[in-house]
Amino acid sequence: MNDSARPADSAPGALPDRAEVLTMLAAFGQRAADTVPEELGSLELTWLIAEFEQRYGIQLDLDDEHFGAVRTVDDATELLRSTVLAARAGARP
Repeated sequence: MNDSARPADSAPGALPDRAEVLTMLAAFGQRAADTVPEELGSLELTWLIAEFEQRYGIQLDLDDEHFGAVRTVDDATELLRSTVLAARAGARP
């Protein structure tokens, strides 16, 4: 990941955390981050993936099994963190 792909408010080497995931999800529906439900619907997850790809410059290629396994904000946070780590290591999550 190069510096231009990293979110402007993140330190070099930073991984997406729960707060950042909530902020990205809050943009879907223009709501406050503290109103984002823990359980994610498929539209919210699709939005989150698009936001993540744009912010981090990393393409997320999820099969149906991996997509369906993401049901909560914590699940999404873990997936995005592992994706960044895998991209840094040159591997797929």
